[in-house]
Amino acid sequence: MVTHADLAAWAGPDNVHRAIRQTLAEWDIPAEAKHLLTSVGIPITEQIITHVPYQEESSPQLVASDGRRFYKLTISQIPGLDHWQAFGVQPVTGEVHHIGWNGEARFANGSVERWLLSLHHFGRHLSQSRVLEDPFEDEDAALHELQALADDLKEIDPAAFGGYKAFTWPAFLDRWLW
Repeated sequence: MVTHADLAAWAGPDNVHRAIRQTLAEWDIPAEAKHLLTSVGIPITEQIITHVPYQEESSPQLVASDGRRFYKLTISQIPGLDHWQAFGVQPVTGEVHHIGWNGEARFANGSVERWLLSLHHFGRHLSQSRVLEDPFEDEDAALHELQALADDLKEIDPAAFGGYKAFTWPAFLDRWLW
């Protein structure tokens, strides 16, 4: 399992945000998810997460366009625009979903643990990659690197790559090329 120190090693110690136990006390999510959010935390992750404002309300406040509700974990805003996207955890199951600027909920990971592992691998990889700094300089190398990253993320959580439509990680990797 990934630790707070693992995340801080690439994201920086001030960029990993742990929840306060009282904030999550009434959330209806698995105990393991609560433990990870309070002991490990969520990293600010390039291209994905800009703020970690754990919601304080006991009922899910993040609403997807299809009416499903999630506990808000993160939010990212596009500078200069009124658009945002967020990650939320589904009550009871603990699955993590990405809610895009249009409100569509996409499955991200089957648990908070697998989501944090995926964020860690993704963020660490990006922080070390020279090829992805400018993917158009050597598009073949970028494609190869993105495929390797996708294979690693699929190994962490095969369910996260169960398809393209309504799945988060394939879309995040794809946008590096556009």
